[in-house]
Amino acid sequence: MGKRGKKYIEALKKYDHLKEYSLDEALKILKEIAYANYDETVEVHMKLGVDPKHSDQVVRGSVTLPHGTGKSVKVLVFAKGEKIKEAEEAGADYVGGQEYADKIAKEGWLDFDKVIATPDMMGIVGRLGKILGPRGLMPNPKVGTVTFDVADAVKRAKAGEVEFRVDKTANIHVGVGKRSFDNDKLKENIMALHDAVIKAKPAAAKGRYIKSFHIATTHSPSVKINVQSL
Repeated sequence: MGKRGKKYIEALKKYDHLKEYSLDEALKILKEIAYANYDETVEVHMKLGVDPKHSDQVVRGSVTLPHGTGKSVKVLVFAKGEKIKEAEEAGADYVGGQEYADKIAKEGWLDFDKVIATPDMMGIVGRLGKILGPRGLMPNPKVGTVTFDVADAVKRAKAGEVEFRVDKTANIHVGVGKRSFDNDKLKENIMALHDAVIKAKPAAAKGRYIKSFHIATTHSPSVKINVQSL
C-alpha cells in the first residue's frame, strides 16, 4: 500500500483537488494523474440531494452509454420456451432456468455481468435474491431486466447499458468507460449518465439535486466538476 500511497500523493500535487473544473478540464487532468499500468475504468461519483431511507426518494435507472463501457459483458438469461431461442439469437452467453439457479445457489457460480429474466421465471430467480441482490445483479422491471422482450434487453446489455442506483449515503457510483477512450467519447458517456440521472429525479426530492460530481479512475484521486457547467 505504501507504494500506491506515494503515487497517489504525487498525483494529488498535479492539480488543485479542491477546485471545481469543467468536464473537459477534468478529463484532461484525469489522464495526466492516472498512474496504474493497466487500462483502468473511468468512474463517475455523484452525491445527490435525496434521502434514500424514503422509498419515494430512491433514484435508480439504466442508460446505454453511446460508446459502451469498454468491456465485454457476459449475459445470463432466465427464460423458457421460445424465449430461450430469442435470447440465444440476441447474443446471450447463458440461457436456461433451474439448472443455472442451482449452479449459482449450490456452486457459487457467478461468471456473468448481467442477469435478465422473463416475468414467468421470477419464482426461480427470486430465491437467488440474497446472492444476486448485494452484487447488483438481481433482475428488476424498473431497469428493464425483467421483461418478455429478452432480445432487446440482451442487445442493450451487450451495447453497454449500465444501471445506477443511489446507495444508503445518497451517492451513485458508475463506470463510464476506459482510460484509453478518447476524451470526447468519455465526455459523451458521462453526459448520457448525467442526463439519465436528471431524468430519474424523484418528485419528492427537494432543493439542489446533484450536490457534487466527481470523476476518477480505479486508483486515481478524484477530480471535482462544476455541476453548473454540465
